[in-house]
Amino acid sequence: MDKKYRRAVDAAAIFSETDLSGRITYVNDKFCSLFGYGRDELLGANHRVLNSGQHPSEFFSAMWRTIALGKVWKGEICNRAKDGALHWVETTLVPVIDEATGNIKRYLAIRFDVSEKRRLLHSLQWRVGHDVLTGLPNRTYLSELLDQALEFSQVENLPLAVCMLDLDGFKAVNDGYGHASGDRLLVEVARRLRSIVRGEDVVARLAGDEFVLVLRHVRGMDELQGALNRVLIAVSMPYAIDGKAINVFASIGVTLSPWDNEDADTLLRHADQAMYVAKQSGRNRFHLFDVSRDKEVRATYQTVERVRQALVDNELRLHFQPKINMRDGVVVGLEALLRWKHPQRGLVPPREFLPVVEETDLIVDIGEWVMEQVLTQLQQWQRTGPGWPVSINISARHFQRTDFVERLRQVLERHPAVSPRMLDLQIVESVAVENLAHVSACLQACQALGVGFSLGGFGTGHCSLNDLKHLRTQTIKIDKTFVRDILNDRDDLALTEAVIGLARAFGRQVVAEGLDSLEHGLLLLDLGCEVAQGYFIARPMPAGQIPGWVKTFIPPSQWQARPGDQSEAALACDPSLRPV
Repeated sequence: MDKKYRRAVDAAAIFSETDLSGRITYVNDKFCSLFGYGRDELLGANHRVLNSGQHPSEFFSAMWRTIALGKVWKGEICNRAKDGALHWVETTLVPVIDEATGNIKRYLAIRFDVSEKRRLLHSLQWRVGHDVLTGLPNRTYLSELLDQALEFSQVENLPLAVCMLDLDGFKAVNDGYGHASGDRLLVEVARRLRSIVRGEDVVARLAGDEFVLVLRHVRGMDELQGALNRVLIAVSMPYAIDGKAINVFASIGVTLSPWDNEDADTLLRHADQAMYVAKQSGRNRFHLFDVSRDKEVRATYQTVERVRQALVDNELRLHFQPKINMRDGVVVGLEALLRWKHPQRGLVPPREFLPVVEETDLIVDIGEWVMEQVLTQLQQWQRTGPGWPVSINISARHFQRTDFVERLRQVLERHPAVSPRMLDLQIVESVAVENLAHVSACLQACQALGVGFSLGGFGTGHCSLNDLKHLRTQTIKIDKTFVRDILNDRDDLALTEAVIGLARAFGRQVVAEGLDSLEHGLLLLDLGCEVAQGYFIARPMPAGQIPGWVKTFIPPSQWQARPGDQSEAALACDPSLRPV
C-alpha cells in the first residue's frame, strides 16, 4: 500500500497486513493498543493468535474461500486480546492483486471496534424484552417465550399451564407507603417467584402488579395444585420493606393446554378471566379456567352480534296481543311483543334471544327501536280509524339509564300526532323494587310527559305494600304463571285474589295475563278482574291483522252474563283503559 494511503488508514482504523498463509507482516499502533500486544510479538505470528473461539470453523472457511478468490470480505469478528478481553471488530478483508501476474500478493485487514455499539445494542434489546424494575421478561418477550413453550408442548405431547397472577392489596401499599416501597415489593415478589419455579418455567411481569407463570411439563392436577399452593404461600409471607412489615396476597387464574387448545394470546386472556373469578371468590386462591363455560360465553357473544345485525338488517318485527274487557268484549289496549324474522329459521320467539341480549347495551337500542315502531304504528292506526293504547316492555338496563326520560321525551317529540297517553311502559316487579327511589322518580317524570305505566310480572318479585304505595303505576299485571293455574291450585288462586284486592285498594287497574280458557275468564270476573289477555282471546299478531280482528271479535256470552257490580268498580280505577 502506498505510504500516504497507509497513513490515512492508520489514522482512521485498526489496520494490519498478512501474507497468503495468514502470518502478520504489518500492524499499526491502534491494532497493538486494542489487543495489548507489542509489535514485535505480532510480526511473524499467525493471525490465529486473536482467535476468540466464538466462531465455528465454517465461519473462517467461508471467509478464506472468499478472499482466496480475490473478493473482498466484510463482516463482524470477535477477537480475543492478550489479556483475554473480547473485542468485536467490524472487518473488511481486501486481497491485494499483483497487476503483472494477476495473483494475490497479500491481504489487508481494516477494522473498527464495535464492541461498545454491540453492548449498547444488546442492552437496548434486553430492555425491549425485559421489565427494567424486576429483570423479568415483559409482555413482548413473554409472547415469544410462550409461543416456543407451546410449540415444544405440542411436539412432545406435554401439558402446559399458563397462570395469571395479580397481587391483592398492592394498591394499599402504594397509597400507604409510596410508589418507591411498592416498587421494592414488586422486586421481592419477582425474586420469590423465580426461586419457586423450575429452570425451564417462565416468570414474566406484564404491568403493575400482574405476573405470568408458564409451567411446563405439568404431570397432573396434583402437581399443578401443589405448585400453585407453593406460589400462594410464598407470595403471602410477610415482607420487610423499608423497615415496615407488609402483607399482600395473590389471586391466580390458570388455563391448561392442550385442553384449552388456543394460541398464546387467547390462553393469556383465559388465564386473566380465571384470575378475576379467583378474586371474586375471595382472593388468595387460584381458579382453573372452564373451557366448556367459555364456549357458552362465546356462543352468547355470537348470538348478541347476530341479533345486533338483525336490528341493522330490519329483521325484527312487532306483534301485538289484545287486552280486552271480558264483559263487553271491547279492546282496551294492546301489548307489543318482539319477534325475529330469521332468514333461515323463520319467526323466532323472544325467549330464544332476548334473555342473552338483555345483559348487554344492545337491549337499549332495541328498546328505543320498539318505541319508534309503536308510535309510528299508532300514527298509522289513527289515520284509518280508532287506535288502542299500546304497552311496551322496558328492560332493566334500559330503564335504569340516567338519560331514559330525556330520550323518551325526544321519541315523543318526533311523533307529535300521537298522544303520549297512548303509550304504556311496562316494567317488571323485580326491576321496580331493585332501586325503588330511582324507579319511582323516573316513573313520575315519565308520567309527567303523559305516558302511562304498568307493573308487570306482579307476584314474582318481593314488592311490599309500602313499595306498591310509592310505585304509582296505573296498572298492575298479574303474572301468567299464577293465572294459568288458578283453576286447580289453591295457592295461585289465593295469590291472584289478593293481587286483585290490592289493586282495588290502591286504586289501580288490574290486568290478568295468560288467560287460556273460558273458565279462567269466568273465575277472574268473579274475583273482580275484567281486563285480560291470553291465547284464549288472541295470540300475538302482526299490526296489519289487528283492525280486522277487533271488528270480528265477540266475547263468550258466558262472560257477559256475569254480574257487573265488581267490574264497574274495577274499571273506575283507571278511566284511561276505557274503550277509545
